[in-house]
Amino acid sequence: MRHDFGQGPSRNWLALGVEGLAPYFFQIEATGYVGDAGRTAARFRAEYELLFSQRLILQPEFEVNAYGKDDPERHIGAGFSDLQLGLRLRYEIWREFAPYFGVAWFRSLGKTADLVRASGEHPSALQVVGGFRFWF
Repeated sequence: MRHDFGQGPSRNWLALGVEGLAPYFFQIEATGYVGDAGRTAARFRAEYELLFSQRLILQPEFEVNAYGKDDPERHIGAGFSDLQLGLRLRYEIWREFAPYFGVAWFRSLGKTADLVRASGEHPSALQVVGGFRFWF
């Protein structure tokens, strides 16, 4: 299940996807979504871990989203809607706990970029990210 918050009306989606390790240790995720009113979407994500040491890890990320039909209320156009590239550096204090910081570049594409521009916003953004990764 997926629920979209934020700008415009909220949307609920039923999700079906696969996640796994591709050759050369690329972590990939491909997900298809079906929503109300015949809405469809797809997401593809890939990431890789470059180990500088056993604790210091650089993680490049790639994500692309596509939608089956226009959703002007949420500033989303049909087709490839956005692309995100990121780079995170983390230090594993313990395997279960690792602070990180990085950058993420987000770009709206195609009709989505046109809808974003029409609303007076810029179709791309650069963000600085930071946080903690933990698991148990």
